[in-house]
Amino acid sequence: MAKTKKPGKKELSSFIIKGTNKVVKVGDCVLMRPEELGKPQYVALLEKIEADHRNNLSVFVRWYYRPEEAAGGRRAFHGQKELFLSNHRDVQSAYTIEGICKVHSFKNYTKLDNVGSEDFFCRFEYNASTGGFTPDRVAVYCTCEMPYNPDDLMIQCEVCKDWYHPSCMKMSIAKAKKLDHFRCPECSKGDTTKNRQFSSYPDSSKVKTNGDINTNGSFNSYPDSSNQEPKVFPSSPKQEEFKVFHVPPKLEHEVETKRQRR
Repeated sequence: MAKTKKPGKKELSSFIIKGTNKVVKVGDCVLMRPEELGKPQYVALLEKIEADHRNNLSVFVRWYYRPEEAAGGRRAFHGQKELFLSNHRDVQSAYTIEGICKVHSFKNYTKLDNVGSEDFFCRFEYNASTGGFTPDRVAVYCTCEMPYNPDDLMIQCEVCKDWYHPSCMKMSIAKAKKLDHFRCPECSKGDTTKNRQFSSYPDSSKVKTNGDINTNGSFNSYPDSSNQEPKVFPSSPKQEEFKVFHVPPKLEHEVETKRQRR
């Protein structure tokens, strides 16, 4: 007996989210229904949309992980809206998509005046099988030698141009915001007083120390001995008007960050 050929599937470039007028396209970042009520929505990169002969829609997605879902968990330098683009791919019903979001580059995120509920940023890719990160080196700042968290206020030394957390300088945030000039403890030992131009957030091109993010999520700082500059984040911004501190973008609301992976 001859086998009956199954009706073919067709690939779509977009579809409308059920019950809304929002059009989702391949390449969009989407918010997907979590398994448990009250948990944060999943975030994924939409790579493909497929319809079967009954017009049931399936979506092929690449998951973003939150820091607490990755090896090593959430660290002090992870931003509240930070995500990792993983190599974990999945096929889901298109009807689990609830909205569209924007996952910014790290550099673009730091330039936002306000952060909405649908704004996120990504500076690392994450291998869900090995627990490895790409890039595995990032610029570090302050005496604590930690990577830059865009949610934290930092002050810049007008001499060495490194950035420091007020708490590491035993200074309150309120006091830091009132500073007209700042020199770190090392630079304060000298008598040099120069007017320097300041950038609005840490400039990785002026940082000498870099760190290695291990597969277990731990962070070790060490001087870079390579003859080539490592790929570091954040990217160097254009020089702007003098600003002695960086004010993090305003968040519309607090977000939950725990979830169970499908």
